[in-house]
Amino acid sequence: MSALEKLFNPSTVAVIGASRTPGKVGYAILSNIVSSGFNGEVYPINPNATEILGFKCYPRITDVPSDIDLAIISIPAKTVLDVAEECGRKRVKYLVVISAGFKEVGSEGLIREVKLQRICRRYGMRILGPNCLGFIDTYTPLNASFAATQPLRGYIAFISQSGALATSILNWARSVGVGFSRFVTLGNRADIDESDVMESLRIDPNTKVILLYLESVSDGEKFRKIARMVSPVKPVVAVKAGASQHGAVAASLHTGSIAGSDSAYEAVFKQCGVIRARSLEELFHAARLFASQPIPKSYSTVIVTNAGGPGILATDACERYGVELKNIPIELARELRAKLPPAASLHNPIDILGDADAERYRITIENILAKGDVDALLIILTPQAMSQPRETAEVLAELKTRYPDKIILASFIGGDEMSEAKAILRRSGIVDFDFPDDAASSLSLLFGYKRLIERLSSIPEARRLEDVDREFVETLLSRFKLERRVNLLGYEAFQILSAYNIPTVSCLLARTPEEAVDAAESIGYPVVVKVSSPEILHKTDVGGVKLNLNSSREVADAFEEVVSNARRYMPRANIYGVEVSKMVARGVEVIVGMHRDPQFGPLMMFGLGGIYVDFLRDVSFRVAPLSAEEVLDMIKETKAYTLLRGVRGGSPSDIESLVDVIVRVAWLSTDFREIVDMDLNPIFVYERGKSCIAVDAKITLSV
Repeated sequence: MSALEKLFNPSTVAVIGASRTPGKVGYAILSNIVSSGFNGEVYPINPNATEILGFKCYPRITDVPSDIDLAIISIPAKTVLDVAEECGRKRVKYLVVISAGFKEVGSEGLIREVKLQRICRRYGMRILGPNCLGFIDTYTPLNASFAATQPLRGYIAFISQSGALATSILNWARSVGVGFSRFVTLGNRADIDESDVMESLRIDPNTKVILLYLESVSDGEKFRKIARMVSPVKPVVAVKAGASQHGAVAASLHTGSIAGSDSAYEAVFKQCGVIRARSLEELFHAARLFASQPIPKSYSTVIVTNAGGPGILATDACERYGVELKNIPIELARELRAKLPPAASLHNPIDILGDADAERYRITIENILAKGDVDALLIILTPQAMSQPRETAEVLAELKTRYPDKIILASFIGGDEMSEAKAILRRSGIVDFDFPDDAASSLSLLFGYKRLIERLSSIPEARRLEDVDREFVETLLSRFKLERRVNLLGYEAFQILSAYNIPTVSCLLARTPEEAVDAAESIGYPVVVKVSSPEILHKTDVGGVKLNLNSSREVADAFEEVVSNARRYMPRANIYGVEVSKMVARGVEVIVGMHRDPQFGPLMMFGLGGIYVDFLRDVSFRVAPLSAEEVLDMIKETKAYTLLRGVRGGSPSDIESLVDVIVRVAWLSTDFREIVDMDLNPIFVYERGKSCIAVDAKITLSV
């Protein structure tokens, strides 16, 4: 049983703030409970009334003679705390706090919300809200909200962080025949959040697909865990608002500046099997599909049309969205050729011509379903003089009954003349789209879900590393914290990386030209000299780097030059001296980075490195920790993978060693929350069997 079972399926409900006045929230809530057909006991609470809508009214919840599973609170915010205390004494299990005036209004409201949380924790009550619309369960049935529209019953669950958006969706959904199992608004999420509701829906027998409207998540780690548990059982489709880079705060390192606020969500959705919709329209198109169609066994699709233009547009859309169009088998083509007009096109899309009646559609589709190894059919009908929309819809409805394991979509393009046909399709469970592009887009999400879940099932959990020196890193970081250091020097970053067995170039700090020469002699020529300063992160920008030095004179001169350049361009920078490191052979240049996302933690980045990362931005993201399989997927998403495999006769690079490095950086980031940004750029990746090496590294710590 779900921990929220009695929230959505209570035996007794109290409405605190119930009103006799139509138009008031307290009246709307009580009226909705009644009109939804709730079969349990209902207790209005109002000290100024004796009866509302035929129910006996009580002055306080403590006056109710029965136990209360759920109390819905709609009273001024300043009185909510006292009422919550009374609910606790009454041993109420759940509160839905409709009232606004909590953290959304500022510091005073935040204090009030914290006090509400404390009261509920003390009594073991769970809270939905405050500042929410409430919820609806169409199967209980119970409409515990003040929404103006009663939803239709269906198999779609919707979780929204916006009450205003939710009311609009309810109104729209009823007008187009979309039904819901549960409809939940979260408000301020003082307790119950999107993850809790999602977890409860995992075992809800009336829900086939879960929709999320997200502006943020309250607990990133919890969301990842529950989403990964739920998504293989039921599709989870999400729209994430605030996806643009406009509000993102750029950090000083490459990873931080490239990783906008949306990158972590994109990565988490991918890692947890959550399907991402780019708009509300796409969200509900996908929902209708998941609620009515089977999950495909493979990825093959056939288009049948009575018009060449829409067929071509559908083909273009399928290619654009990655929907695979199946080649028509020779045997099937012969069968169709014998039954269709000579001018019909038997390639995919199959064009059965503008004079096609319902019977021609039947012959074509029946043969495809019976003899073609196909998972999905997209049927396009445009209104011609000989078209039979209603009869064709009836044909599709019949075939859907006979072939329930096949996906049948329709795009009956037209206005009023298609309304009767569309109604038949809707009743039969066939999703109809106004235009083929929407059908292709939705189909791609269905296929995408199949790919995600197949991939998730094959990826093992990340295993903690044993061959690392965590104690050494802890000691170093403690020292830097005492020194109030934020940006580490390069050789210090290398020390931390080496403790996690991440290969780096040899590097020594030199405070004088003489020490620089000694360091070079120790490391062995040729060497690189870089200015050492925590304030100068991009050293080449200030002339702070000299490469390929082969003698003591060159090293001494380089010391003077890079220090002089740094002081000229950044006179206030604290300069420690120079770092002398081994000059190594070039390989394929890549970047591995980490930016600590406030919601989800270490956000790993991989892509082409060196000077190209800033303007090519050929990167992919995942949230740590990571398994080797996840890292390999991450690498394959970039153009860098093409280079690493070897192009134009080039030798393949040592991808296996690169995967190991990224796994280790991910665990380093996971183990030490103090590390907020990290860039290993460039990493030179050599030929297969010759490993890779970090040539430069930057690490930023929390303040």
